[in-house]
Amino acid sequence: MSPVLRQLIVRPDCSRAVDSEIRANFGIRRRARRVLWTVLGGLWMIGVGLNAASVGFDPRIRQGGGRVGAYRSQITSIFSDGFESGDTSAWSAVEGEIWRPPPGTSWQWQLQGTIDTTIDVEMYDIDLFDTPEQTIADLGADGRVVICYFSAGSWEDWRPDAGDYPAVVLGNTLAGWPDEKWVDIRRLDLLGPILEARLDLARSKGCTGIEPDNVDAYQNSSGFPLVAADQLVFNRWLAAEAHQRGLSIGLKNDLDQVADLVAEFDWALNEQCFEYAECALLQPFIDAGKAVFGVEYSGDETVFCPTFNALGYSWLKKEEDLGVWRIDCHDIR
Repeated sequence: MSPVLRQLIVRPDCSRAVDSEIRANFGIRRRARRVLWTVLGGLWMIGVGLNAASVGFDPRIRQGGGRVGAYRSQITSIFSDGFESGDTSAWSAVEGEIWRPPPGTSWQWQLQGTIDTTIDVEMYDIDLFDTPEQTIADLGADGRVVICYFSAGSWEDWRPDAGDYPAVVLGNTLAGWPDEKWVDIRRLDLLGPILEARLDLARSKGCTGIEPDNVDAYQNSSGFPLVAADQLVFNRWLAAEAHQRGLSIGLKNDLDQVADLVAEFDWALNEQCFEYAECALLQPFIDAGKAVFGVEYSGDETVFCPTFNALGYSWLKKEEDLGVWRIDCHDIR
């Protein structure tokens, strides 16, 4: 009997580790592994039945009735969608499973309104708090990666955890955003537990990763004497905490620190680099084989899209409210 199959029959809890070995040793891509796991699932159930018949009734097997009853929940969980466990947070915690998209990955960014789940893209970037868990589950079941947005470097008065922020960490109001204030990113002793809870929420809701916003406070009028080193400490802390939970993380804007942070972030997201002639600063992510996502809110897409396509960037034209509407540069040649 194959050692892999023997592992699955004897140790039904080891399936995630076995998948990591399959991926590492045989280079089988994710969708192909789904097919493989479906086949192994059938063999596993046969093996469990034969194993149970040979050893008689184990106390574990009495749950749920029948000799396979003990393993029913595990089988249902692991094979319910052909490969991924129904417990998406458990799968995302597997070492090596953090999503690191290559250049050219397609995406949709929608932070307002009911999420349109019909757009044929690889990744959706949606709001952590406002998006129902069922929507995230539906996107995942359809094969979409789900990135969950929240503001890490600012306080927003409408968020459910707004009352957890002590007054001492609240700074100046963000320009153009009267309900939002910069936070003192040096105070991880106070901010840390709040942001950790948000990361835990992202994992529990089934998010593949996170898009933390406002991670360039040191370049803004925050109300605190922040310097570049303070921002690097904060951003690296975010990346480490995300990865500890198996979550992918993108670097939002913060262009002047791309070279310092590219190794610790899994992808980048930028707004309006074409408008401000800053796009070259994102090249280190492409050089590292990591996707660069972005948007322009104005300008002629027939002018800027060919530039982004040539660079390998994944660019959209969006309205500033970040609703459903989009123009994908991949559709403009």
